[in-house]
Amino acid sequence: MVGGLNFALKSETEQNIITSSYQNFLNSLDFPLQIIIHSRKINIEKYLVDLEERGQKEQSALLQSQIGEYKEFVAGFVKENDIMAKTFFIIVPWAPIALPSKDTVSKFLPFLNKNKKGGAAEEEAARQQQQDFEQNLSQLKQRVGQVVEGLRAIDLEAEVLNDEQLIELYYNFYNPETIEKKGLSLENAGARK
Repeated sequence: MVGGLNFALKSETEQNIITSSYQNFLNSLDFPLQIIIHSRKINIEKYLVDLEERGQKEQSALLQSQIGEYKEFVAGFVKENDIMAKTFFIIVPWAPIALPSKDTVSKFLPFLNKNKKGGAAEEEAARQQQQDFEQNLSQLKQRVGQVVEGLRAIDLEAEVLNDEQLIELYYNFYNPETIEKKGLSLENAGARK
């Protein structure tokens, strides 16, 4: 997830530096990226309820009046204008860059794997699969690190999402009509399957 930057408020010199830095960042990558800008209308009903409660608790009549006017202003403004929240994501896809080895080819062409029998072949295949996974995960982490560092060099905040954050993100993407769910975890997701 990447933080935004108010490009329009920068001077022309700063804009040129940012544009050039971003171009250099993209040109430095030897793998593709996917950039997603997610826009969603903000529901401010809870905020308006909180303002109402705050106004009722206020002892000063002047502050009660100002809070009430402010609440009416916000409600009217939101009624006439959609207030949107924008979230920026960079997806680092994974495709291994290694050429297929003899072991990889023998998985698809079983007649090349004649010398191994039964359980030993399965154990070797499982060991190779785990080794490949660890190597691929290491390469993916390197790519993600390169992207994060490149974005930070442009003064953009970038955060790698963990499993729980990804589950919440996917849930909200595919269930936009519901209120955002908090506290989803891998265990909860597994129980819903």
